[in-house]
Amino acid sequence: MEAVTPHAPVPPQRRAHAKRMRSEMTDAERKLWGCLRAHRLMGLSFRRQVPIAGFIVDFACPDHKLIVEVDGSQHGHDADLTYDAARTRRLEQDGWTVLRFWNDDVLRDIDNVCQHIVVVAGKGWS
Repeated sequence: MEAVTPHAPVPPQRRAHAKRMRSEMTDAERKLWGCLRAHRLMGLSFRRQVPIAGFIVDFACPDHKLIVEVDGSQHGHDADLTYDAARTRRLEQDGWTVLRFWNDDVLRDIDNVCQHIVVVAGKGWS
């Protein structure tokens, strides 16, 4: 039997920040959450604004080690692109797959966004 490794403790300030972010979601995050919550997307279990590896990720599906980030235009600047790439590499080192979608993609083409998530999670699409 394999030993269960507990996750790293989350500092109270980061936990409070994640909680605040859950109540202040962007329009795109709200729209995607409407598709992901309560196992609505092919039975996948997602959580929102989850602290992982020192970061707060938009959406996480722990069963499939899948993270979904919804990025606004501020993520298009060089410094933010560099930070996001480093963040993605760090999360991938822990075995997570990170998907990034632009706000506009979520708001205008939610069906294809959801289809891509399902395919990457290995659940198929019908």
